[in-house]
This record gives sequence, C-alpha cells and structure tokens, in this order.
Amino acid sequence: MRNVQTDLEEQLKIIEKWEKEQQKAWFWERIGRLPFKVLDKLTPAFIQDKIGLLLDEIGGFIQNGGQYLTSEKHLIRKYQKKLPNETIQTIEDIQKAPLAVMDQICEDLGKNRANTAAVQGATTGVGGIFTLAVDIPAILGLSLKTLQDIAVSYGYNPQEKTERMFIIKCLQLSSADIVGKRAIIEELSHYHQSPGTRNNMVSQIQGWREVVYTYRDSFGWKKLFQMVPIAGILFGAISNRSMMNGVAETGMMMYKKRRILEKLAEIEKENEECPRENRDQE
Repeated sequence: MRNVQTDLEEQLKIIEKWEKEQQKAWFWERIGRLPFKVLDKLTPAFIQDKIGLLLDEIGGFIQNGGQYLTSEKHLIRKYQKKLPNETIQTIEDIQKAPLAVMDQICEDLGKNRANTAAVQGATTGVGGIFTLAVDIPAILGLSLKTLQDIAVSYGYNPQEKTERMFIIKCLQLSSADIVGKRAIIEELSHYHQSPGTRNNMVSQIQGWREVVYTYRDSFGWKKLFQMVPIAGILFGAISNRSMMNGVAETGMMMYKKRRILEKLAEIEKENEECPRENRDQE
C-alpha cells in the first residue's frame, strides 16, 4: 500500500509542476488575439449568424449534452481489452482500473483526436478566412468530445451536469490567459472534495459564452496564416493539431489529478481504519 501511495504522490508532483508551467506569462498572448478582431469585421453576417447558432449548441451541451454528448461504450470496450481478467461494464468499474491503463488509453485518444483535428484544419484551410469561420465551431465540438472521452477514461460520467461544467472549465483552462489559468487551476484543484465548489461552478453557467469566445480568440497567431487561401491547408493542419494536443493534455492532467487525489484519500481512510480495527481486536 505504501508503494502505491508513493507512486501516486510522485505522479501528483508531476501534474503540479505542469500546472506551474501553465501559469507562466507568454509575450504573444495578446498579439495572438488580433486576427479575430479582423475576422469579426470581415466575416459576412450570415457566417457570423451560423457561428452564433453553433455556439448556442455548445451552450446546450452544458445544460443537457446536446449533440456533443459522447457514448462511453467504445471506451468501456477498450478497458475490457486492456483488462481481460476484470469485469468492466460501467464507468464505475473504470474507476478501479490501474492509473497506468487510464493514462495509456487517454494518450492514444489524444493522438487520434489530434490527427482528426489536423485533417479538419487542412480541409477548412482551403478557403482562407471564410472556411476559418467554419473551422472554429468544428474544432470546439471536437474538443468537447475529446474532453468527455478523457473524463470517462478516468472514471467520471459526462452525463452529469456538474461534470460537463468541469469539462468546460478544462476547455477554458487550455486557452485562458495567465490570470485566468491561475484562477481556474485553483478552482479545479478543489473540485474532488468540495460540493460547494461544484455548485459554484454550475452557478457560473450563464457565463459559458465568455468561455467559448475566449477559446475562439486563443486561436490567434496559430490561425493567422490559415486565413490565406490554399496556404491555409498546411497552417490549418498544424494549428489544429497543436490546439487539440493542448486540449487533450489539459484534460488528461486535470482528470488524472482528480483521480489521484481521490485514490490518496481512499488510502488515507484505509490507513485510519486499520489501526482502529487493530485496537478493537486487542
């Protein structure tokens, strides 16, 4: 039990180091948002309206999952293949899987979604600024599905509204500025142990559009060259792959941290109960 606890604590230190790295300021953060000021001015009204409708659908994801709600069946099948001697039929069963298996499934998932995003970026890079307007809600949808699958991979159920709020916060964390990252990391760090924190996050649901637009603006310099027709094919593929890698990494780190903290809490509880049982036997 001691070796398991030590390993979990070492894994937790790695995640905490990653969190500190995320909070370092970057010179290009504000400059990177400039292309979207141009996009807002040049994009025809009917495309702006379409983006608005798609963003409304993402808002619906928080409320009820909408068309973006993923199915956990394919992930359960993956766990069954990885752990043939275990019975894996529900998300609750996944919670008991070894952390190393969870990590492996998430890493494979991240690579697969990054490839999908690259193809999507290359396709929408053909038409420059106008197809870029279509790429934004498309990559948002893929990001939501990726984060949901990561949630399931660590044993959390995105069918729950509070879990979808955690997913949105992970999405926001992947694209927030330096001040925003600090606040979000602090929020998510206490999510596993504080019902009050969860309720507070759900109460912020009306601000979801700000989350989405922050995410959109963070494309910034990564999408600047995708606005050039034809040349945007290459830059669209590169930028989308980069963004999806960032989203997957953020989701994996934050969900892994939650699972580690909950496992450590279980070990601590068991350690407290063992001496009590020994005293009772004496």
